[in-house]
Amino acid sequence: MDVDPMQSVESLQEASSAAKRNARLNAVVAVSVAILATFMGICKVKDDNIVQAMQQAQADKLDHWSYYQARNVRQEVADATLTQLRLARADRSGAQAAAYDTEIARYAAIAADQAKKKLEVKAQAEQDQKTYDALNFRDDQFDLSDAALAIAIALLAVTALTQLWWLYWLTWVPMGFGVLMGVAGLGGLGIHPDALVRLLS
Repeated sequence: MDVDPMQSVESLQEASSAAKRNARLNAVVAVSVAILATFMGICKVKDDNIVQAMQQAQADKLDHWSYYQARNVRQEVADATLTQLRLARADRSGAQAAAYDTEIARYAAIAADQAKKKLEVKAQAEQDQKTYDALNFRDDQFDLSDAALAIAIALLAVTALTQLWWLYWLTWVPMGFGVLMGVAGLGGLGIHPDALVRLLS
């Protein structure tokens, strides 16, 4: 069997060309993974800070609702005492009635003060819930970004193994969505796919 030297040269050229294409794809994949990993790290720092703020808002909310309940109990005790004093005063006159009037005025002031403070604490607790919800909105954005970018990195790994360019371009779908959600979280943008978040919650 005769060996054609030209055919061997062509085979070597084709192999060299394929190796160059594969090396180029591997380089693109490696750079993409490095950029995505860096972006994910930045988003992770911001997300961790948001989670800490969420925990603080939740703790503040619980504290304020506890204070609300304490104020409510104090108001109820003052109101009950006020009712007893008013009933006891009905049978009194003169100096005794004046003493009851003084105590009635004191407990009426206590009840009114507790009712006012109770409403202030309730407003703080409701504001804490709004703060928590706003932070949770951004936390959802970072969660979606993290999930999409993890899928993109997994697809990039398969791309490096299979050496398929079309798979690399397919990776841009979760990559683009992940970067969009990460930028929205970092920038405080109002992008929030509610249906997707509800599906994953």
